[in-house]
Amino acid sequence: MKKQKLREIYKQQRNNLTKSRIQELQENIYQQVYDIDISEVSNVHFFLSMSKFKEIDTTPLISYFRNQNKRIVVSKCNFKDSTLSHYYYDENTVLVLNKFGVSEPIHAEVVLEEELDLIFVPLLISDSNNYRVGYGKGFYDKFLASCRKDAKLIGLNFFKPIEEIADINEFDIPLQQVIYPK
Repeated sequence: MKKQKLREIYKQQRNNLTKSRIQELQENIYQQVYDIDISEVSNVHFFLSMSKFKEIDTTPLISYFRNQNKRIVVSKCNFKDSTLSHYYYDENTVLVLNKFGVSEPIHAEVVLEEELDLIFVPLLISDSNNYRVGYGKGFYDKFLASCRKDAKLIGLNFFKPIEEIADINEFDIPLQQVIYPK
């Protein structure tokens, strides 16, 4: 199936999830994340969840990694060229909502892509080859293409991967791993 149709299907499936079901699925995902070997990791990039889209809540994961003395990095969107800029996110970082309702840091220290060791990636669905379908704006495709080749890219998803995304192209970056409820 092609990305646009998959977007429609999985946005709807995620929208149909109840609060209690989301809690259950998230707990399973969190436990898998807690099992990741992070001994060689310093800087961890997270997406800041948008609850209106029922995205996986990354707040507990951010707290966990902070407690493991890892530096947390979050992004700010540039809607003119569909790129992301990255900033350290500590307990004192102020977040504001942009015009699309996305939380973004202000007055924070800039982080370059090559400084990132572990990147958690949002997605709607993935396939058995760890390619992902996002919201279709290309922010993460550009971002992931500029990361170090040894950076660990992990997708977080409520749904089991499908067999194949039909319209993968040269700009799509496969993830090393996709974590979903087992």
